[in-house]
Amino acid sequence: MGPGRVELPNGPEPITLFTYKPPTYQDGPLLIVCHGVGRNAEEYRNFAITLAERFGVIVVAPLFDKDRFPSLRYQRGGVLDGAGTAQPATAWTFSVIPKIVAHVRGLEGKPMLPYYVIGHSAGGQFLVRLAAFLPGDAVRIVAANPGSYLFPDRGQKFGYGFGDLPDELSNDEVLRRYLAAQLTIYLGTGDITPEHGFDASPAGMQQGSNRLARGRAGFAAAQKLAQERGWAFHWRKVETPGIGHEAAFMFAAKEAGDALFGK
Repeated sequence: MGPGRVELPNGPEPITLFTYKPPTYQDGPLLIVCHGVGRNAEEYRNFAITLAERFGVIVVAPLFDKDRFPSLRYQRGGVLDGAGTAQPATAWTFSVIPKIVAHVRGLEGKPMLPYYVIGHSAGGQFLVRLAAFLPGDAVRIVAANPGSYLFPDRGQKFGYGFGDLPDELSNDEVLRRYLAAQLTIYLGTGDITPEHGFDASPAGMQQGSNRLARGRAGFAAAQKLAQERGWAFHWRKVETPGIGHEAAFMFAAKEAGDALFGK
């Protein structure tokens, strides 16, 4: 019970997991928390204690350190290697998430333990792209204040869109599954300043002038495509008023419960 730390066996790349189990825990789900660009997984575990206590969940925050998991492997999930070549799914960083789930299910003796995933900033980028390529059986994937989005079109290069990816990673069936993913875009309406490693590249600015605008635009583009194609659309957009680019405040806001567990 309480805070802890365990190592996830992951071949040559073991992953440190910072954990929290409420003293009053009974049978709630697992919540995986993905840190931002500061790689401060322990702090993110602490930020999520409010969620653990409010909702009776087990929190696990994996550490994706910068040396082994630079932006190509973290924010963009390792879909492409450094030469721009598509990698097999087994090499994607996304594949660590189901390993974490299996490990915690084993430790808890609950093979059917449901799980949710939330990430902020760089962690939100990671989860937006995870939703496209390897959503697994997460009940809900919550991307909070990402700095850029994976728009459901092939006109923007990966990782802003599906351009330059091979057909098996960018065809209409991939886009259809992406729009059907259980993804929540969770936005602070105060996240409108170019701080905290803001992506001011031309490709980033094409998506919007700030993170709030990009989140709204990404959601609208996905919703529009689903309507045009007659595809299922399971994304949600939840906004919390006044909060900027601050994970602790985003997690503590009452709207976090809606982002994770709302219908």
